[in-house]
Amino acid sequence: MKKNIIFYTFLTAAVGLTSCEDFLAEKPTGSLTTSSTVSSPEIARSFVDGVYSTITTWNNGGGGWGGNNASLVEYMTGKADGNAQSEAYKFYDQEYDSRAFYIDNWWSGLYTGIARANLAIQKVGEISSLPEATRANMVAEAKTLRALYYFQLVRMFGDIPKLTTLVTSLDQVQTPRSPAKEIYDEIIIPDLLEAEKSTLAWRDVAGRVSKGLIKSLLADVYLTYAGFPIQAGNQFYAESAKRSKEVIDNGSYSLFPEYTDMILPANRNQKEFIFQVQHEKDIRHNALTPVTLPTLRGVASYSDEYGGLVPRKEFIESYEKGDKRTQEKQFFYTFYKGHPSDYPAGDPRRDSLNLGGYYLYKWFDKAAIDSDAKANINYTIYRYAEVLLLYAEASNKAENGPNAQALKALNDIRSRAKLPAVTATTSAAFEQAVWAERYFELCFEGKMFFDMLRTRKVRNDVTKQWDNFVGHKTVYGKTFSEKNLLFPIPKREIDNNRNLKQNLGFN
Repeated sequence: MKKNIIFYTFLTAAVGLTSCEDFLAEKPTGSLTTSSTVSSPEIARSFVDGVYSTITTWNNGGGGWGGNNASLVEYMTGKADGNAQSEAYKFYDQEYDSRAFYIDNWWSGLYTGIARANLAIQKVGEISSLPEATRANMVAEAKTLRALYYFQLVRMFGDIPKLTTLVTSLDQVQTPRSPAKEIYDEIIIPDLLEAEKSTLAWRDVAGRVSKGLIKSLLADVYLTYAGFPIQAGNQFYAESAKRSKEVIDNGSYSLFPEYTDMILPANRNQKEFIFQVQHEKDIRHNALTPVTLPTLRGVASYSDEYGGLVPRKEFIESYEKGDKRTQEKQFFYTFYKGHPSDYPAGDPRRDSLNLGGYYLYKWFDKAAIDSDAKANINYTIYRYAEVLLLYAEASNKAENGPNAQALKALNDIRSRAKLPAVTATTSAAFEQAVWAERYFELCFEGKMFFDMLRTRKVRNDVTKQWDNFVGHKTVYGKTFSEKNLLFPIPKREIDNNRNLKQNLGFN
């Protein structure tokens, strides 16, 4: 994590924050509360920086030994195993309920972020000493993050409570669910359209909100809004394509030449990366690295090698023949050297250890694994490859067929994978080619399950055909039903809020 975005200031969800001495140089009272007067640019900045702290929800640990929030939506695809992870089977075997740790973690983490965003928007709006552009940019950051948190919530849970102001009484805790479309229409889209007017830079190498993120998120939101379950209409595919095209045409981002460039700590927030969860080895290292290691095989300096998120071989073997992404130590790996702490000198496994299956290489930090057990790579929420695919899909739908730039966008992804260009000219064939490329390029980055939900389609790894979501049978022999289109509202929330009603099929 870059030093100017490390959150020494920690906002609480509804009360306030404990502050750095630097931030309180004007009036060092020791604490900053919701009733405090925002009296300096530093304090305004601290309120906004607090909104970022719950971005860690995307890959926080949770769900027992070897658990991580990021694993939830991967297990749900039917294309990931959890090995020894205690909560994993509940999801790929479809035995989860409203008491599941992961579901509660996501709900509470995202709503905490929303509360902090609401606080920042109000407090920064009160300051009079900031230049107008500076204040507008700070509010744009907070509103973009609020939109991101709500976008994740509405895709996971559907209709949800709508909170846009500070919670100041217990009565406000009893908020009923608002329709998902209303959340889009009154919060997510307006927040992003306002943020779009800001003068934020197109790229922020410290990991804060940038114009590139705003446009990319808006492209994703509009594409989702046009699809299931809202089905808002073709004009929103055009709005999506407009935003992703702006990112492409701006030129601030480009693909890394090599896939392995994405796991070099020096490349955090650079080139292809648009927005990431920030990590720093001596402050908060990336916990997905040990989670994705082979279970207790003795290849790493970590005391625990969890095997908590493991790709299914059926998925990897469904890639096109010759796809570079399936080659050893690109997206996946099957061999590594045994660690000296586990294998004595002279043991041939010190040079090469067959791991007996496929493991994820996307969070493989070599220095952490070989020496210090402190992964120094970020977790990616948006990268440029996805923007290219967002444009390809949205423009194809808007124009009832792929244009030249859409074909180039798709084929730039395929070129890096050493695959031949797609030449499909019909809208349906091109759409399926883009869907497949999203599966293969963005796999295990928290995207696939949401693609399934918005398209209502699942690529069958065995037949390589597109099944309807409802009725698709996974490699675990489990069949998706309408119930699986939404996660259950956490039981704790149902118990505490008498106005909440549970989603279909859950207690």
